[in-house]
Amino acid sequence: MDVSLATALQNEARQSNERRMVVFSGDRDAGYEAVRDALATATIASKETVQVAPQCELDCEQVTQRRAGSLLGTTHEAVVFDAHDELRPNALGRVIGAVDGGGLFFLLAPPLDSWSNRRDEFDESLAVEPFDVEDVSGNFRARLVATLRAHPGIAIVNVDVGTVEKDGLTNSAPRLLPSTLASRARSGGETDSFEGQFPAVAYDACLTDDQRSVVNALESLREPTRAVVVEADRGRGKSSAGGIAVGCLASEGNDVLVTARNYRSAREVFVRAEAILDAMGELADTNHDPPTRIESKSGGSIRFEKPTTAVEPDGDGTGEMDADVVLVDEAASLSVGLLEEFLDFSRLAFTTTVHGYEGAGRGFSVRFRDRLEASDHEVTEVSVVEPIRYAPGDPIEVWAFRALALDARPAVEPLVDDATPEGATYRKLTPGDLLADEHLLRETFGLLVLAHYRTEPADLARLLDAPNVVVRALCWNGHVVSVALLAREGNLPEALRERMYDGERVNGNMLPDVLTTQLRDISAAVPEGLRVMRIATHHAVRSSGLGSRLLREIRQEFSEVDWLGTGFGATPELLRFWRENGYSTIQLSTTRNDASGEYSVLMLSPVSDKGEELYDRHARRFSARIASVLSDALSDMEPDVVREALRATSATVPLSLSDSEWRHVSASAFGPGQFDHDPGPFRQIAVKHFIDPEDIESGVLSLRQERLLVRKVLQTREWVEVADELGFHSTGEAMRTLGKTFRPLVRQYGNESAKEEMWRYVD
Repeated sequence: MDVSLATALQNEARQSNERRMVVFSGDRDAGYEAVRDALATATIASKETVQVAPQCELDCEQVTQRRAGSLLGTTHEAVVFDAHDELRPNALGRVIGAVDGGGLFFLLAPPLDSWSNRRDEFDESLAVEPFDVEDVSGNFRARLVATLRAHPGIAIVNVDVGTVEKDGLTNSAPRLLPSTLASRARSGGETDSFEGQFPAVAYDACLTDDQRSVVNALESLREPTRAVVVEADRGRGKSSAGGIAVGCLASEGNDVLVTARNYRSAREVFVRAEAILDAMGELADTNHDPPTRIESKSGGSIRFEKPTTAVEPDGDGTGEMDADVVLVDEAASLSVGLLEEFLDFSRLAFTTTVHGYEGAGRGFSVRFRDRLEASDHEVTEVSVVEPIRYAPGDPIEVWAFRALALDARPAVEPLVDDATPEGATYRKLTPGDLLADEHLLRETFGLLVLAHYRTEPADLARLLDAPNVVVRALCWNGHVVSVALLAREGNLPEALRERMYDGERVNGNMLPDVLTTQLRDISAAVPEGLRVMRIATHHAVRSSGLGSRLLREIRQEFSEVDWLGTGFGATPELLRFWRENGYSTIQLSTTRNDASGEYSVLMLSPVSDKGEELYDRHARRFSARIASVLSDALSDMEPDVVREALRATSATVPLSLSDSEWRHVSASAFGPGQFDHDPGPFRQIAVKHFIDPEDIESGVLSLRQERLLVRKVLQTREWVEVADELGFHSTGEAMRTLGKTFRPLVRQYGNESAKEEMWRYVD
């Protein structure tokens, strides 16, 4: 490489406050020599450089791709990314943003022409049993190489022959940098004063006018029943602005709770909050560096908690949430159900990334914002457009958005808002189809982003390369309106099944893995199935039957498999959708997902006789154990989730009550008997009611009565708690209602002893 190219790229980057990339393709050692020469020529210091590689090759900080998340919130003049052993899409997405304006990103890669034909460690994670790594295609890297060659600002150097394939220079006129706070601060100039309720030091700490707008909007959290939504792309300083604001709120004596999918995502909030409190002379104490708890001299505090912990009542018996102000950072990475629970707080803020691996702001907007608007909160919205680290239109950001599909989104509403299930076209979307049509790829992946609270660049690679994954869609006038990501599972060899039974985890076979390792079914991985990993329908035509039509088409096409299945965070709405489409519950997880706050459910829909046998034995086992699980590990599962999960189970539930037990139940329903003297028989009947209702009249029990069955009979909650939650005036009223609830059940299921006891009290 002509070392003057590094200088030219650096000069152009600095003049425009943009970034530039250099790809060194070919031999790894030669690539590192070229990087050393480039860093020396560009006079970039070791302390301003970070290397993302399996081992340290340069005199600078080094992290592996698996730990690339540690670079979030940091900035460097140069980042060196070694992709020879593997290329993890998520790692690439995380570290691109760590390069500051005027900086250089170096990508070390095998020869570009053959890179897509190589198989690396990331490919091995896509080669799920019974497939081999050679079955993994290289479509993701082929597309990546094409974008590297097509986008401006990216130089490509073949280190094997010492030639520059592309110099990466944009040769644009020097950019007249905007007169932002950031540029004025960097040049030592004065910044304008800003009138607000927070101290002037808070606004002086902002680097852009957009950041000032965020801090100003967050001032509203000084008042009750307020909510602020901050949306931005990565690198816009929204977390920093949030930290400045919560620091000011803590200085006024507020207890501020900060939550995110993990502390790493919220670290910048704490760093900025600590700095602003220190600048104000209000910093009292922090617990460590970086801090997870900060205290102000006025008695206020800022603390971090995981989302599922943050929404728990404070435990003092009042049932109230324990915080004055809540900041949910990277809200798009959390599920809608969990986000809804935060609406119980009076003062709260949500920050979310519009385009990024953390989650999709559009998904947050479409799936949660209507619920926020319907709440009692007065909502303020603010967007952050101006980047802090680099200039708007930075070519490396533009490249990353396209290469990793970070800005993928569905078709605009007017193009599909008249779509109908009957008129839509069923399509097999092969990787070749998606690669040949960028709009089709972006619409497809954009819908999948909306389907899940955390869709990542790795999912794009899985969609394009994984041998067990297929994509099916419904299209309307050429636009994707419903899409499903499907994974083949099962049909595993005996030796592997034995190892699974002994505890070995098998990647990419979720349903067989759980049924074998956790539920102890050594034959569960014999049948072959198709798991619906994701399914999504365009928000403009949701609930119109398109998802159900897509599932019917999939069942018809894949009639050779033994079963269709799915697993997801259980909500009443989703459980009803899958039940109505012929899927039945076979397992509920016993722990909540830390990010979504939901319990997971596994559901099956048999296709062949083998599938029927698999389902039947697990449905029977599920119905036999569920009462004891609900009274223990699942005692806090939402009653409506329990109702729908049990109702979605098709199994014969035998009742084995003795004559004395039937008399006890009947006396409690119609006479002076008491449930608490022997709850066991009631649990059997409750499970029967939900799972195997026989011919009992539909709707014979009210919603509150069924919730009462769940909370008291199945989950064994205290009477006082049950009465309060379900709106009874007293525990006595709740007890009497439970007795009345069992009357139609005794009439339907009771034996002669139950009927004789009933007639003692019925005229």
